[in-house]
Order: sequence, then C-alpha cells, then structure tokens
Amino acid sequence: MIILGIDPGSRKAGYAVIKVEGRKITYLSSGVIRYDHIVEFYKRPVVIYNSIIKLMDEFRPDTVSVESLVFVKNPSSLMKLAQARGAMLAAVGGKLCDNLFEYSPNLIKMSVAGHGHASKESVQKCLEMIFGKKIDFKAYDESDALAIALCHALNSRASSKQQLVKREQRL
Repeated sequence: MIILGIDPGSRKAGYAVIKVEGRKITYLSSGVIRYDHIVEFYKRPVVIYNSIIKLMDEFRPDTVSVESLVFVKNPSSLMKLAQARGAMLAAVGGKLCDNLFEYSPNLIKMSVAGHGHASKESVQKCLEMIFGKKIDFKAYDESDALAIALCHALNSRASSKQQLVKREQRL
C-alpha cells in the first residue's frame, strides 16, 4: 500500500510518500510545494488543486492522509488555510474519496514521537530513527507530512475506526 501524507498550507504544503508491506514501512519520497510566489491569494486554489493532482498521478497512492485544521489566532490566515485545504481535499476526493483520512496534530505527534505535544525537532529525530536514515528535510512541512503518512500507517492497523476515534478524543 502506498500512502501519501499531506501537510496543508496556503503558502506551502509538505508531502511525503511511504510504502507499507505487511509490517515493513519504507520511505519513498518527500518534499515541499510552494505557493507563496502567487501574490493574489484567489489565484492559489486552482494551482494548489493542480499540484495535488500532479502528486496523485506521479505516486499513485492507495491512501491519502492529511492533517486536520489547527487553531489559528488570525481569522484571515485560518480562512486561507481552509480554502487551500479544501482545494487539496477536492483533488484527492476526486480520485480516492473512500481512502482519504485526516488526523489531528496531537494524534500525529503521539503516533510518531510518543507524546502529543512533541516539538517539531523531536518529530524529525523520531522519523529518522524509525526509517533508519538521515532525511534532509527542507522544511517542517515536509517532516510533518511524513509524520502524517506514518500516523496513518500505524493507526490504520487499529481493529476498528471506533477505537481510533476514542483514542483521538482522549488527546
């Protein structure tokens, strides 16, 4: 199974691709897609949508996992993030509607680093230990996306979706 993890953003987005074969999880690719060169925000959603379609075509994932919306103090930033995330979800939903999953930031950190409030640096170190190699992350968005993909790989093994919901409610 190929999993594409996406860390949504309105200025840039991280992505990561892993392969799961039984209990073996292999890192395949990751990167950052930048959108901040497009000055007028209203032009970004179509570029964001097309960039996710391109990722889907390139990696042909079986499953896509994204981070759920986080609390943002600035309402304008939250609206832009929600619009960007909506463009991403629309791109994924058109191809993999039934295999699209979202996870809270706390569950992602808990799954990867063992602590729901782990720092971004701790998450990066844990990812390198888990995959057994140094990964040259260009930005936290990239390591976050890898953590999101890994979170799905680890939590999709839960015996039922009910258990996952209960676990997330405790965080």
